[in-house]
Amino acid sequence: MDQDDEAEGMASVDADPSLIFDKIDAWVDGFFRLLPNLAVAAVVLLIFLAIGAAVAWSIRRGGTRAHRGDLGQVLGSVAKWVVWAIGFLLAATIVIPSLQPGNLIAGLGIGSVAIGFAFKDILQNLLAGILILIRQPFQVGDQIVVNGHEGTVEHIETRATLLKTYDGRRVVIPNSDVYTNAVIVNTAFDLRRSEYDFGIHYDADTKTAMRVALEAVRGVEGVATDPAPDALSLNLGDFSKVVRLRWWTDSTRKEVIHLTSDVMLAVEDAFAANGIDIPFPTQTLHVDGRLGGDRDG
Repeated sequence: MDQDDEAEGMASVDADPSLIFDKIDAWVDGFFRLLPNLAVAAVVLLIFLAIGAAVAWSIRRGGTRAHRGDLGQVLGSVAKWVVWAIGFLLAATIVIPSLQPGNLIAGLGIGSVAIGFAFKDILQNLLAGILILIRQPFQVGDQIVVNGHEGTVEHIETRATLLKTYDGRRVVIPNSDVYTNAVIVNTAFDLRRSEYDFGIHYDADTKTAMRVALEAVRGVEGVATDPAPDALSLNLGDFSKVVRLRWWTDSTRKEVIHLTSDVMLAVEDAFAANGIDIPFPTQTLHVDGRLGGDRDG
């Protein structure tokens, strides 16, 4: 390549400063022309932000009055974001008049598949949380067992259900897991039945032991009289006869645990007072005392 061609190539890549300034000037002019639209869009967006916050507040307040505070929190948050999304669409059409809401919604529909995959877990948990709050299989304050976790329900949020365990820890369980798995609600009813198997010696009279056990449990404060306690002759074990005692108490774990201890102590004392022994497993060991001799004989 000769020198003239090189000079021509260098001239072709030289930037024209006037074109750059013309472009910047056009951008500045366009910005100033859009200023009224931007101002109106900002006002519209602020109005919708305020409306969304007011709608969320009113829904939460209504939920609190209806003793459905967590449901009000979730529905209020959803309503707020819906109102804000509508305000954003309107503001966008004001700033860019050529942008039609229908076209934008269609574009969002095309991208909804990717959005759905990206936020699959979040949407599942949100929907599950709403269904739990609407159907109310359990409520805040109930004591439940789910996925091996047991405790008192603190809150039902948009993403998870919060449990406070009996030893003072918090368990965060995704709502989708709570909704799709079996849940034991220990406090669904006012009363809950407990039972314990007492072993008595084979020399003891079973009917007498049942009567003594029932008299003992009826004297324990906190045990319900309706349904009344009952006793069953359940099994003949290797070392003892088994009497199963059943009684009803308040359904909270505190009452169940404490009254179980009281019942066991009362029955133990009653058995001792009436000469009814509670046997322990025993084994008899036979030792061949012969020495010497033919071991094979």
